[in-house]
Amino acid sequence: MGKLHLLQCLTGHKGRVWGAGWHPKGNILATCGEDKTIRIWADDDGTSQRWSAKAVLADGHTRTIRDVAWSPCGQYLASASFDATVAIWDRKSGEFECNATLEGHENEVKSVSWSKSGALLATCSRDKSVWVWEVGQEDEYECAAVLNSHTQDVKKVEWHPHEDILASASYDNTIKLYKEDLADSDWSCFDTLISHDSTVWSISFDATGKRLASCSDDQSVKIWHEYKPGNEFGVSCPDNTPVWKCVCTLSGFHSRSVYDISWCKQSGLLATACGDDMIRVFREADGSNSNEPTFELVASKHAHSQDVNTVEWNPLVAGLLVTTSDDGDVKLWKFESEE
Repeated sequence: MGKLHLLQCLTGHKGRVWGAGWHPKGNILATCGEDKTIRIWADDDGTSQRWSAKAVLADGHTRTIRDVAWSPCGQYLASASFDATVAIWDRKSGEFECNATLEGHENEVKSVSWSKSGALLATCSRDKSVWVWEVGQEDEYECAAVLNSHTQDVKKVEWHPHEDILASASYDNTIKLYKEDLADSDWSCFDTLISHDSTVWSISFDATGKRLASCSDDQSVKIWHEYKPGNEFGVSCPDNTPVWKCVCTLSGFHSRSVYDISWCKQSGLLATACGDDMIRVFREADGSNSNEPTFELVASKHAHSQDVNTVEWNPLVAGLLVTTSDDGDVKLWKFESEE
């Protein structure tokens, strides 16, 4: 078992706080919300114990900002908004400047994600589409693909940690996986993951990229495992293409919709954000079979006074977690194992 300790409550946003994104170095945090602003917070003394506001970016969007994501190099911040645009912020000079606005989606943009190399950007929208953008020279972004595989609002996009494979989660209860055909440079959906009974709100890869966790309006968390052609388990791979199978379902732990999930790349811990105002941390049981894994609840906390919208592990500081909520607060937590 373990415990979640509140380190700090960061205030300043007005209204719901929808998203949060850690800088790759782990010492800067961006948050966004209903007040149409992005707030930048920084670790003051390098101990992750005291964070303070450093900047407010208020001129990039005209409506609610739903999501923020840092580029792998840490120089750029992308923000997705209900105004149907994505803004790209450059902090090259130390100050943040909006140097590009990506347009094309017909409705609210719900999520934005950078590929591992930083050469690709993915966005998704209420318009049911997923867009892949190529990052060019001199702040140029070119649409490489518009993917219309989902039949409903797309809630989340997430890149594989090592390959140019993209996952998306939707109101249509499914997860889609996409890759580029190198022969003709066309992007297409190569797998559809079906097991949830309602909206899939969020997804998160583990450190290896061989597993994917998903969370849903059906109050469950599911673990998906990749099986490659010729695998030793005899799982069929049509067209010599890897397939993903649901190998574990975590149910009975959440009493309302599970809005976000984060798989810690260091520890393997899973954290969830729920509509019951709680955050929970799960750990894979010792000796668990990778094809039929067992996960245990190791910590839970009444984190906010309203829905928890975001949960995300810090990329470098072990056990450091950020949450955002409808109550307008951003909170930093430290998970400590009692073993």
